[in-house]
Amino acid sequence: MLAVALLAAAAAGCQHEAQAVRPGGAPAAAPALPARMKAARIASYGHPDAIAVTEVDVPAPGPGQVLLEVHASSLNPVDTYIREGSRQQRFPLSLPVTLGYDVAGVVKRLGAGVGSLRVGDEVYGQAAVTTGGSGAFAEYAVAPAARLARKPRNVGFTDAASLPLVGVSALQAVVEYLKVLPGQKVLVHGGGGGIGSVAIQIAKNAGAHVATTATGGGLAFAKELGADEVIDYRSQRFDELLSGYDAAFDTVGGDTWARSFKVLRRGGILVSMTHPPPSDLPERYGVTAVDENTRMDTASLETLARLVEAGIVTPHVDRAYPLDRVREAFEDKERGGGAVRGKIAIVVIP
Repeated sequence: MLAVALLAAAAAGCQHEAQAVRPGGAPAAAPALPARMKAARIASYGHPDAIAVTEVDVPAPGPGQVLLEVHASSLNPVDTYIREGSRQQRFPLSLPVTLGYDVAGVVKRLGAGVGSLRVGDEVYGQAAVTTGGSGAFAEYAVAPAARLARKPRNVGFTDAASLPLVGVSALQAVVEYLKVLPGQKVLVHGGGGGIGSVAIQIAKNAGAHVATTATGGGLAFAKELGADEVIDYRSQRFDELLSGYDAAFDTVGGDTWARSFKVLRRGGILVSMTHPPPSDLPERYGVTAVDENTRMDTASLETLARLVEAGIVTPHVDRAYPLDRVREAFEDKERGGGAVRGKIAIVVIP
């Protein structure tokens, strides 16, 4: 199976170094931590100017959680949804909150019941307030240990922080949902973005013929990643250029999702990250349509780390902003138009 093949290809050297100990085998004493920290927070929903970088107390980890010294984070569409309040029914929050999903940093404190990680481990994963964390856009963050893993050893914190949500989403889409096989024809939408760029790499490694949609700088970027066909969605209609595809992965939604049925063969599969409304299109075209619900867990992050260490997946950070300039980072990302290739990172510790 593809999942087994990917794991086998990435298996060499996947063991991470253990925590450093003092002579005699005793763990080093945990260093003192500050009482206060900087964090990018919102007290009301709105545009990027609703964000304020303020001082708050350093959070303490509860059962099953760890406290991280945050080195970096990155922006995802869900960060915008949280900030603007457009998904309050799905993400009910009591404001103020600290923003930020993806995180990479160093474990500083362990909550009760955490046996998988040690103080000093370099990890990556998710620290969002919507998933049991305290928010990643901060100098320190609490995160559930079940949503963390040791980061890939061959990349720094900034690159590692660009991967969790997009990397795990792409991995699960290609391996678990689409079940891509060698020789299959796969359409990946948004090849210049975070999820699409990782999905191209994984699908190509699986032996697929990959077409993708992009625009602006994303066109050349997608080609560099290995895409066999790159379509400019601003000037070309992919559904008039492609046909007979086995699988499609939609990270865009709307009209893009609906038109994707036209390029698939009967018996093909369309996986969407955007949760489109009920439709008769699957039955009309004889296609299986599935919504992906990304499962952020240690096992998936460990698999992704092995793929990075094996050179199968390469993270791409287009640009980075310091924590004090989170507002600008959001404005940059939300301009759209294919200007960002890969991810925008938030660097807390350079």
